Amino acid sequence: MEFIDYYQILGVPKTAADADIKSAYRKLARKYHPDLNPNDKTAEKKFKEANEANEVLSDPDKRKKYDKYGKDWQHADEIEKNRQQQSQNQRQSGRRQSAEDFAGGDFSDFFESIFGEEARGRSSNQQTRFRGQDLRAELQLDLIDVYQSHQRTLTVNGKNIRLTIPAGVEHEQTIKIAGHGNPGVNGGPSGDLYLTFSIADHPKFKREGSNLYTNVELDLYTALLGGETMVDTLDGKVKLKVAPETQSGTKVKLKGKGFPVYKKENTFGDLYLSYQVKLPTKLSEQEKTLFNELAKMRSNGK
Repeated sequence: MEFIDYYQILGVPKTAADADIKSAYRKLARKYHPDLNPNDKTAEKKFKEANEANEVLSDPDKRKKYDKYGKDWQHADEIEKNRQQQSQNQRQSGRRQSAEDFAGGDFSDFFESIFGEEARGRSSNQQTRFRGQDLRAELQLDLIDVYQSHQRTLTVNGKNIRLTIPAGVEHEQTIKIAGHGNPGVNGGPSGDLYLTFSIADHPKFKREGSNLYTNVELDLYTALLGGETMVDTLDGKVKLKVAPETQSGTKVKLKGKGFPVYKKENTFGDLYLSYQVKLPTKLSEQEKTLFNELAKMRSNGK
C-alpha cells in the first residue's frame, strides 16, 4: 500500500492541534464538495482525500497509530500483538533479539513483515481478514433543509449512497451508515461511514433544540392601539392578534410552531416571538404637532 501523507493533504504540520485539523478539513470540504463542483473528477478526488485524512487525523487513537506505523496504521493492533508473540517465543527458546532490530522491518509488505514465513505459506483463503477502515464525512445543510425529512445522494469512495435525512437532526450530530466505509482486506467486512451534519444558522430564526426564537417588528400604532400582524414561521405565515399597549420586548409563544423533534413524527417544539416596537421616522410637521399635543396631554394627566 502506497503511503499517503494525510498532513500534507490537509495542509497542516504534524504537530497541528485538533482544532486546526478540523478547520483545515472544513475549508477543503467546502471548496471541493461535489455539489459545488459537478462533474469535476479532480475536485471529487480531493474531496475524498480530505475526508480520508480527516477520518484518521481527527481520531486521537487512529492518529497515534498513523504517526507510528504510517500506511500500515490500520494493522497496528496486529503488529503489536505479533511483536509480543515473537518476543514471548524468543524468551521461551532462549534467543534474543533487540527491539531496534525488530523495529527495523519494512511494513509495506504487511503479511511478510508481520507474520513472516507463516504468512507467506498461507493460501489466499487462509489469510487473515481485516475489517475496512471507517470513514467520516461532513454534510453541510441549511436549517430549512432539516425541517422536513428528505432524501439525498452522497458520493463516497466513488459509490453513490442514497439516504434519508431525518427531520430535526442537530448541528454536529453524527449518524452511522453501516458498511459504507472502506472495503475490508482479504474479504473482511467493510467499515462504516460516520456522517456529521453541519447546519448553518438561519438569518431569521434561532434554534435551541426543538424550539425556535425570532424577533417580530410592530409599528408604534399597532403596539399602542392593538390590532393584527402577520408573522413568519418555517411553514408559512400566521396572523396574530396584538393586544393594545403591547410593550417592546413582549414575548409570545406559538405552540407547535417550532422545529420537529428528531425521530418523533408529527411532534414539534414551540416558536417564541419577541415583539420589537419600531418608532416612526421622517415625521411630517402635522405628525410632530400631534405628538407634541399628545405629550402635553400625558404630562397634564400626571
